[in-house]
Amino acid sequence: MNKHVPMRMCMACRTMKPKSELIRFVNLNGTAVIDSKMKLQQRGAYLCKSEECAALLRKKHGIERHLKAEAAGVYDAIDSFLK
Repeated sequence: MNKHVPMRMCMACRTMKPKSELIRFVNLNGTAVIDSKMKLQQRGAYLCKSEECAALLRKKHGIERHLKAEAAGVYDAIDSFLK
């Protein structure tokens, strides 16, 4: 029997991928943070683990738009996470 795999959409490239292959972000008191354990109870937004999607997200200010949160150091954290 096939086990259900939750699918989520990347904020940058808009492709559906399994949740386990994406990075999750949440709005925590007005600031966007990376939810590495995927356990925080706030609404989440997802990003592919690729440098192309990270660059596109930064260019379009995707975190600010999707989470309505301040993303001061998050883009730098994404870059260090991907390397």
